[in-house]
Amino acid sequence: MQARVQRTTVGRMTRLAMACALALAVAPTPASAATKPYVFDLGARSDFVSQTNLVQCVGASMQMMLNMLRPGADRTAGTQLQLQDLARAWSPRRPVGRERRGASVVGWASGLNLVGAGPYLVVGTTTLDDAMQTAARAMRLTGKPVGLLMWRGRHAWVMSGFHATGDPLTGDVRVTAAIVEDPLYPRDSRTWGPSPAPGEALTMRELGRQFVPRRGFSSLTALSGKYVLVVPFQFTMRTMH
Repeated sequence: MQARVQRTTVGRMTRLAMACALALAVAPTPASAATKPYVFDLGARSDFVSQTNLVQCVGASMQMMLNMLRPGADRTAGTQLQLQDLARAWSPRRPVGRERRGASVVGWASGLNLVGAGPYLVVGTTTLDDAMQTAARAMRLTGKPVGLLMWRGRHAWVMSGFHATGDPLTGDVRVTAAIVEDPLYPRDSRTWGPSPAPGEALTMRELGRQFVPRRGFSSLTALSGKYVLVVPFQFTMRTMH
């Protein structure tokens, strides 16, 4: 029964996520609003947590996101493991013969919701610019950080803020840099290169070297080839219909 409820919940989240992605991407803003350089950052560097092993990037990212949302900073290995186990428990099953070592992006969003940090949903966009617009608008609407699915779906980062040509809620603006936290830091990847320092602001070109479209995978086909994010959301009458 628990497995059936879990699969049903994941299915509903995936369908709702697609609707929410559209709502975030196309929400109207005043075209005539004057813009000026704008910086938004939710994170304190004390919020940063490094993953305790090579597979707990989701647990560490959840831990950092919770640190940004709650007083104090819990950086303990025990909490990270609990969050990782929660995300894994709510991750879709892998195809027969493939064992899941880490946690999925769906488990990431579900775990945040279960610990009271939500609502969070998984969304996918077709371009990097759309992903950044979605992330920036979501952060401004909710005051919560965003999760980024990196390395074609193999790694997790937290986006704690951004630089933009203006406030994304008041005009047609462009995000110029993402403020990020990579739980792999201070380690680096031989494939993807150096890990940014906690709170580093990456240009779109720099971010795009590691934040790339997700590879194809049978259980989440709606997200294949997309830039995938875990975004906070506010329910409105528009999104409920």
